[in-house]
Amino acid sequence: MAKRIAVALSGGLDSVVLLDTVCKAAQASSRNNPELHTEVWVFHIHHGLQKPADQWLVFCESLAKKYQAQFDFRLLHFADQSTGNIEARARAGRYEALAELCAEHQIEDLLLAHHQNDQAETILLQLLRGAGVAGLSGMPEQRIHAEHGHPITLWRPLLNQSRADLEAYAKAHRLKWIEDPSNQDSRYRRNAIRKQVIPKLAKIQPEAVANLARSAGLLAEAQTLLDRLARQDGKNILLTGALKLAPLLKLHLQDRAAANNLLRYWLKLNGLAMPSQERLDSWYLDLSKVQPGAALEWLHDDTSIRLWRGVLQIVKTHSGRWIFKAIAGNSKKPGLPAAWVKDAEERGLVEQKSRQGAEKIQLKANTPHKTLKNLFQEADIPPWERQAPLLYIDGELVAVAGVGVSYPHLCSSGKRVMPEWSVNT
Repeated sequence: MAKRIAVALSGGLDSVVLLDTVCKAAQASSRNNPELHTEVWVFHIHHGLQKPADQWLVFCESLAKKYQAQFDFRLLHFADQSTGNIEARARAGRYEALAELCAEHQIEDLLLAHHQNDQAETILLQLLRGAGVAGLSGMPEQRIHAEHGHPITLWRPLLNQSRADLEAYAKAHRLKWIEDPSNQDSRYRRNAIRKQVIPKLAKIQPEAVANLARSAGLLAEAQTLLDRLARQDGKNILLTGALKLAPLLKLHLQDRAAANNLLRYWLKLNGLAMPSQERLDSWYLDLSKVQPGAALEWLHDDTSIRLWRGVLQIVKTHSGRWIFKAIAGNSKKPGLPAAWVKDAEERGLVEQKSRQGAEKIQLKANTPHKTLKNLFQEADIPPWERQAPLLYIDGELVAVAGVGVSYPHLCSSGKRVMPEWSVNT
């Protein structure tokens, strides 16, 4: 099977140059070694924020056809463009859509066209925000994106090339591209930096763009060392997806910078944004005042961070649905009678419900029915995970997500299915 890679194509200069170089390299590689054939896909994200966006979609599809590459696109909807940071929302939506396309087409490598000037702009933006080492490291040449259960590697092969280099290449190869008029709008911070700040810096220091990008590389190395230090400091503090409070507070008293670095590292491991220093100070103040055994909750980056039984945990809520997986005929594993489940589905008697209180279920043979409250307490499940979805069939409680299936409803022969709670990704 041919290896599949994808190129994110906006139709602008940088992505057109990237597509041209990638397709030519793939074709040359296939000629030299047919067994190493690479199938190139082109993904375009239609933001709908500009009037000529439909024309850009047509342009990108035609360009993909010219290079004999596969093409697909996504249309993003922004109901209210007047609220929030539309740049940030568009960027987040774009990555989300690209990840979905990669998952759909079983692609593990996605190439992005960010170049040296983009890196310089990013660093200046982060400086204005008061970012730390992680933010000032800029965009990495590669990173793993695994938020949807389908890990993909994001590659930025043009990161060491300046815009002038790309323009020279495009002119030499007579490439055509689209100029986005919004790139001229200095109301956007990035455009203001591109149009007003960087040209002035280049007059003061001709190598300003390259030097800023080089600084990003050096800071990325420094961040690697900080991450290593965080792992060392966190040996007795870091748990799987959690932090032990007492040793964290002890570290904070001994070495505030080390504790801050550890907390930021933990947030990064969980895919969350870096908090400001003010927010970190506020968290530590809360933690220093909380009584033993008390609970605490913060909202950060649309996620809940909770303290329970002396441990900080990140709680991400997920929607989902019950599915029924068939059990192999030669398996000894018990399950629900498939005919009973099918009949209940056809009659609309399969229901997903939330806890109301006092529900009971029997999980093993020769054991009594127990309330869900008791089962959760025995399993030491945190309070916020006790609102588990329940599965009812024909009015009877059959399964509880994360707990188990009702033993009296199971059978060991005939066609059987097992209910499973499937989380939406």
